[in-house]
Amino acid sequence: MQIEIDDNIYDVEIIKKNNRNTYIRVKNGKIVVTTNYLASKSSIIKLINDNKKSIIKMINTDTKKQDKEEKFYYFGKCYDVIYGFNQVEISGNKIYAPNKDKLDKYILNEIKKIYSNRLDYWYNQFEEKIPYPNLKIRKMTSRWGVCNIKNHNVTLNYQLSRYDITCLDYVIVHELSHFIHHNHQEGFWTLVGKYYPKYKEARKMLKE
Repeated sequence: MQIEIDDNIYDVEIIKKNNRNTYIRVKNGKIVVTTNYLASKSSIIKLINDNKKSIIKMINTDTKKQDKEEKFYYFGKCYDVIYGFNQVEISGNKIYAPNKDKLDKYILNEIKKIYSNRLDYWYNQFEEKIPYPNLKIRKMTSRWGVCNIKNHNVTLNYQLSRYDITCLDYVIVHELSHFIHHNHQEGFWTLVGKYYPKYKEARKMLKE
């Protein structure tokens, strides 16, 4: 099914489940509607038309995300990648590499060093008594970081390496603060702000 919004035609995917509510999201330029089995086509069209402003905002966000994924970003800077060279070298706004596998391996090793160094730095800034964290790096789809209080693990999202390093610093402070405050109540954000006053700016960058 397709629908027209502001003179543009969008594909609509309808997923029917045993749901009470209907949810709309945009993924890869497609409007995805998850609804219950009894929802009619006309009711879905009406729902989309009633929520055009929100959908347009989701479409714009999705477009920016796709644009970013098509380019190679490394700590906030966009690079052109050129393959066919003997070793990985970063010069100006270009990265020269033998192939994608070698580049991925090189970047992962560099990320491990940078993440570890920033974690050490921020750990030493904390005046509160917190355990020394074990660093883990993972590709996560819905979280930038995770603090496992029981095992003293701090897991950081691999994709943070695409953003300015200030975002990495914020997420590290965020996760270390969870060793003191386990939830996101006022005391938690006060502690985050103590060590990273510009955390709201970093949060905004991570949402773009």
